[in-house]
Amino acid sequence: MHARTSAKERETRISELEAEVAKLQKELGNGEDAQQIVSRHIKLLHRYNEAKDATQIIIGKLAVHKQTTIRQTHEDYGLANDD
Repeated sequence: MHARTSAKERETRISELEAEVAKLQKELGNGEDAQQIVSRHIKLLHRYNEAKDATQIIIGKLAVHKQTTIRQTHEDYGLANDD
């Protein structure tokens, strides 16, 4: 059975949640929309991934041209293998 909460407990909880929302909104910035921030971040991640994919294709072609491995090409140019 669920315990019933009193009106005072509900009001207290609502006040706590409203305070938390206000705090988070302040951190986010006035007038900022969280959904817009997330959308912008996703678009930037897509652009980053496209650039990374294109770079890896070029590195692969360079490795073939130099008759070496992609790993060695990464090392030759000081690139991390996990990037």
